[in-house]
Amino acid sequence: MAVNWNPQPRAPLPTFNLQNFQNMFSSTSATTKFVTSSALLLPLIYYIVKRSWLTQSVEEEDDAEFTERFMHPPLLKKYATIESYYVPKTGFTYPSIRAFFRQHPQIDRLPTEPTPLPLLVAVHGLGGSIAQFDPILPSLINVAPTLAVDLPGCGSSSFQPEEEKAYTANALVHLIAVVIEKHRNAEANQGVILVCHSMGCSLGSLLASTTSPYKDLISKHVRGVVAICPPVPLGLKQRVGLRMTLLMPESVFEYLRKRDRRGGIESPSVARFTGLKADTKTKKLQLIFNKQSRTPVWRRMALGGLLPDSSSDPPFEGIPGAKIWQGMKMPIFLVAGKDDHITPADNVRAIASWLGDEDAVKECNPPKADKGKTGENNRNRETDERGIKTRAGNVAQNDTPAQDCEAASTKPTVLEADSSTSTKSEFQGIILSSPAAHALLYTEDTARVLSAHMRKFFFNIDERLDPGWQLHYLNQGGKWDVKNLGKWRDVVPVSKPIAGFFRALKTLRDVDETHTPKVFVEEWSPRHGNGKDGLGSVAAVIDITHDSPVYDPDVLLSGGISYTKWPTVSKFPPTAEKVKEFVTLVESVHSDLFSGSHDVEQGVDRLIGVHCHYGFNRTGFFIVAYMVERLGWDLKDALAEFAKAKEPGIKHSHFVDELYSRYPSETND
Repeated sequence: MAVNWNPQPRAPLPTFNLQNFQNMFSSTSATTKFVTSSALLLPLIYYIVKRSWLTQSVEEEDDAEFTERFMHPPLLKKYATIESYYVPKTGFTYPSIRAFFRQHPQIDRLPTEPTPLPLLVAVHGLGGSIAQFDPILPSLINVAPTLAVDLPGCGSSSFQPEEEKAYTANALVHLIAVVIEKHRNAEANQGVILVCHSMGCSLGSLLASTTSPYKDLISKHVRGVVAICPPVPLGLKQRVGLRMTLLMPESVFEYLRKRDRRGGIESPSVARFTGLKADTKTKKLQLIFNKQSRTPVWRRMALGGLLPDSSSDPPFEGIPGAKIWQGMKMPIFLVAGKDDHITPADNVRAIASWLGDEDAVKECNPPKADKGKTGENNRNRETDERGIKTRAGNVAQNDTPAQDCEAASTKPTVLEADSSTSTKSEFQGIILSSPAAHALLYTEDTARVLSAHMRKFFFNIDERLDPGWQLHYLNQGGKWDVKNLGKWRDVVPVSKPIAGFFRALKTLRDVDETHTPKVFVEEWSPRHGNGKDGLGSVAAVIDITHDSPVYDPDVLLSGGISYTKWPTVSKFPPTAEKVKEFVTLVESVHSDLFSGSHDVEQGVDRLIGVHCHYGFNRTGFFIVAYMVERLGWDLKDALAEFAKAKEPGIKHSHFVDELYSRYPSETND
């Protein structure tokens, strides 16, 4: 049976536009409008929420990875333990305290008379942790036994107990003393050097001062104090403001802290500590430190460590002032950052005035360099007609002097603590130039500068605390005993070109089969072309070893390679004066290579070879210094260039620290 299907024509679909949308809403009730709009907006809301969640998840994953890498570095993982500490004086038990302790790796081979090497003790500040000391820990552990502790509720230490009195300065000072005594070699009368940051300086001064209520704990064993970004007593307005802040409900305080972190690494919360000019890594670290700082712990420590409390036993006067600092009868090193707004640089001047000489504080001003007449950015590499890689101009146009940043050291000053006591105390003070701020301890560049200055301060306390002294003492064997000969053979003889100007060499030996003058001339002399690798000949050799060469320089000379003997001392970073001499020497050698006294082979690059024993530390230091001072390189770039050509680069960390203290890097990220 046939079916007649004659459908009616469909009405055309309405065109959807804003006018239709508005007309539809005008004829419906308010409830219908709400339901309809919600239905239309739900997909959009879902998309936004999901996107936000995904973005937050990615950021949290990135933060977790960054946190793990920089907050729990290998050194802390390997040598930190979590233990329970009971403090008899206060009666508090802290069940989970993280302490880092690393014995000096060569402690058994170094002198122990009259006492062992001092114990270096790092004390962090309010809201801080021992992770903040990680950038300088490698320098500390290579100098002496090193101890650092996360105060309760900070870092990886648990927030236990929760009583407010367990977080007062009185309680924390006694806790630190207990931790120190557990690790200090009391039987051998081992001394202690305190390395403190921010509020940690207050705790350290209370432990060290002979006028402190806690002088009987360990003050007689304290041989020196490094005070980084030290606080001074709060003024009346600051005390009132802090008390009012601490009266807020904890939930409100926590909300305000989170609000202050809006903007992430660009938030006011971060900028307050790092300054506006900080590099991205430092900002990310600071954001993590701020997030990890527990609000209840911060409030307890601020109340019990920053504000006076006459009802406590003993009465607490707040942040230590002149009386406490004047009672510190040991060498003191004060450090501040010019851009620090938490503990301003004027704090160091105030403390210096209490110690007897405000003028002893020296500002570290960056070098004023002529970056050349080209006016081009210092980051842009240029290569001149000779293939020399310079920065912002040619060699003649750049003259970057070392930074004038030696810590001022006063002569021993007689300090009158009271009418019955008098003793001598030496102190030094520096203010690191901008952008150094409160985060200077864990900012890579300023941490290097700080390490270099601390090394000199430690040396003034005990010469055994100098890495160079230790290396000399431990290197009692001959340079060519079996061990050292094996090390020498494993080193690549000639580096790749460095800045189109140098090659770093290991010393030649007449008795060697391959790295001997005769073979060297055949492979590297400009008379035989552009070098063994085709990247440039070695037209001159500057021998900076201290001893007589173990090869015949005349073989080099007869083969067309000039030779200059310029002895230097190993293990110790070259002085600024020696660098100046090296620069002058290289300029003379370089000028002579392109003068009429030498036959210049067409198409042959003529590089200068420099060698100490292995070609890493002294050689690297002088070459990098020359690149910065004469070729206009930024320090970080120069170090990277040397390491790329002569892997793994400068090995001694105290050499690199010294370079950072002289030539502030201009690279921010």
